Amino acid sequence: MPHSLSVLVLAAGKGTRMNSQKPKVLHEIAGLPLVCHVIEAIKPLEPDNLVVVIAPDQEEIRGVVSPASIRIQEKSLGTGDAVKAGLSNLKNLCGTVLVAFGADPMITTSTLKRLISAREVVDPPDVVVLGFRTENPDRYGRLVLDTHGKLERIVEVSEAHTIDKPVELYNAGVMAVNGAKIIEFLEALSPENGKKEYYLTDIVRIALKKGGYAKVVEGEEEETLGVDSRADLAKAEAMMQVRLRTKMLNNGVTLVSPETTFLSHDTRIGRDTIIHPNVVIGKNVDIGESVEIKSFSHLEGATVSDEVVVGPYARLRPGTEIERGAKVGNFVEIKKAKIGKGTKVNHLSYVGDANVGQEVNIGAGTITCNFDGFKKHLTVIGDGAFIGSNTSLIAPVEVGENAIIGAGSTVTTSVDDNAISVVRGELKEIPNGAARFRTKRQRAWKKN
Repeated sequence: MPHSLSVLVLAAGKGTRMNSQKPKVLHEIAGLPLVCHVIEAIKPLEPDNLVVVIAPDQEEIRGVVSPASIRIQEKSLGTGDAVKAGLSNLKNLCGTVLVAFGADPMITTSTLKRLISAREVVDPPDVVVLGFRTENPDRYGRLVLDTHGKLERIVEVSEAHTIDKPVELYNAGVMAVNGAKIIEFLEALSPENGKKEYYLTDIVRIALKKGGYAKVVEGEEEETLGVDSRADLAKAEAMMQVRLRTKMLNNGVTLVSPETTFLSHDTRIGRDTIIHPNVVIGKNVDIGESVEIKSFSHLEGATVSDEVVVGPYARLRPGTEIERGAKVGNFVEIKKAKIGKGTKVNHLSYVGDANVGQEVNIGAGTITCNFDGFKKHLTVIGDGAFIGSNTSLIAPVEVGENAIIGAGSTVTTSVDDNAISVVRGELKEIPNGAARFRTKRQRAWKKN
């Protein structure tokens, strides 16, 4: 019979130290809510049950963690009570119940697998706890081991003074428990403590009392970071960025200044791509191979094909598609637009709600005027077209293939293939007008 696995993610914490109206676990690092980072680490485990435990006033979490099941912890009575709420109406508890925390975004799949594997042995422990070493133990419970290296008890940080022997490992909170016995263990919990709560950590003592044993799986301190404050959130963001940057570097991406490159959890970048300093890549960005992203560019919701050059100071907004060999230059903004192969939008332009063909040249200061005050309209530019500098294309409008638009034009009607369109007002010159204007103004100033 396969070893069944149920996973509980405890996410009912109030997060009062965050000083936020938003539930703690919905705050983001690398563009993804904390609790979703935890769920992403859990998914490869393919659990039979995945449950997220929330408080009654945290319904907004439900939509974020779907399709995980939701259980409500009606009262804030501690982690033991939260697990009990999470197990309600669950079946297949004969294997392992894995308990994780929604505000621990750095936890990895490999570490969770090690906890589960520690129970899939002959004469398995009833409880496996994730421990770690640290030089700053002030906020962590202690893991007290016996002479055989088995876990004897977990001591809360407030009671650390009661330990009469050296401690090297600290409690990360994550644990794997015997599913066939966990309900029995939970029923034996007592709120006889300073907070009058049901501590999940007490099940170690209970398991030993009932003839079982517990052990520790040691993990890295980085994975144990629990986010309880804005400072913790900033720390987690920095740690996650290091992890994401390292992944990119190992995949053949050049980050000229890694510490100034900011990535999202789902960023995809092909090999031999170069990212220059001070680049921000938001959610849902896919960058191909041999691309160059120059400094101070911002990308979000964009697809960039191979051999494209972007920036410096370029902004690619959601819905942007840049095809192979195209160039998006400095101070150019692209939104919900397709830029064809080899097309150049070199500088100081806005292209929004547009379909631009191949080998098009868009001159400096060109604007697709896509919004009429009520709705957005599409601009279509055919292959090989040339758009002169300082052109306004008033959508909906279509410029044909190989057409030329003269600089300074305001185009309100479609232009045929191979046509030249120049829309300019007639130059009117007033001889000596400037001198007369200045004299008139000076007289007016003197009167005032």
